[in-house]
Amino acid sequence: MTAHLTITQAGPAMSLQDLGRPGYRAQGLTIGGAADTTAIHEGAALLGQSTSHAAIEMAGQGGSFTASADMRIALTGAEMAASVDGETLVWNASHLLPAGGTLQLGGTRNGTYGYLHVGGGFATPTVMGSRASHLAGGIGGLLNAGDILPIGPDKGTEVAMTLSKGDRFGGGKLRFVASMQTASFSEDSFDRFTRTAFRRDARANRMGIRMDFDGEGFNTAGQLSIVSEVVVPGDIQISGDGAPYVLMFECQTTGGYPRIGSVLPCDLPRAAQAQTGAPLTFEFLEMDAAVAVQNRYLADLKSLKSRVTPLVRDPARIRDLLSYQLISGAVSASTNPFEKGQKP
Repeated sequence: MTAHLTITQAGPAMSLQDLGRPGYRAQGLTIGGAADTTAIHEGAALLGQSTSHAAIEMAGQGGSFTASADMRIALTGAEMAASVDGETLVWNASHLLPAGGTLQLGGTRNGTYGYLHVGGGFATPTVMGSRASHLAGGIGGLLNAGDILPIGPDKGTEVAMTLSKGDRFGGGKLRFVASMQTASFSEDSFDRFTRTAFRRDARANRMGIRMDFDGEGFNTAGQLSIVSEVVVPGDIQISGDGAPYVLMFECQTTGGYPRIGSVLPCDLPRAAQAQTGAPLTFEFLEMDAAVAVQNRYLADLKSLKSRVTPLVRDPARIRDLLSYQLISGAVSASTNPFEKGQKP
């Protein structure tokens, strides 16, 4: 029988996500996929498998899960309190979830989205080449208590591996480039935008994130006469009340609000992981500089596997201690192996 993971308790916004389904914008569907794409790459590196596998995305709150067979798991994204049958687990690391064991994940501590990956990936049916739930597009849906998710064959065996935690949690700087209406904003308005200290508004979801701020709103001449045109994730739309919205991976495909710029793809995980009230600022980059930044990010993703290191664990708390090779050889306690004629 195929191994499976049963959801025994589910947070309010839990869904299956991968890197999305590109290529359907002309049909009215944006890419979708994980809000924090970096977390998908980290999970793949920790388990030594393809980035095409989907993970369970949990917004704000985790849940509990029971394994039908021994399976490898990895935890990435926003840190949550994590334990298996009462034993605390390290975040941003891989672990063994034993058959019959219960994984418990609490609320997020330093971000918005946490991710649960399994060795072999979730073997749910694909829709248009992806297992991701596109909530705004009506593909798939939220996961609920009682759902049973089949697990694919796992070719790996290694667990207790870890990666250093990234710095994309808790807000920070979002770098952006010019968009279609950037030149329509006055120089004073544009400069004020880059100097403003924003906060992640509570009005945010997988479609977009509103920026809260103090002071006068932003606007441009003729913004009410803009014809709807294509929009992409990362675009910074200025709404009718002058507040910026950063569009995310489930955004609409067209829009008529003016765009002051577009956030670099490498910084969208930072925008997604910002908790309500987290400080955010915007830094404008010319295209050449932006391309260099994005290329460094892509190179960093490719190097993740080489940066995975063993997780130092307390032997007294390792449940599967006997499965480890603790001694690779034996020596005599009474003879000197370096003396001529002596055997170890």
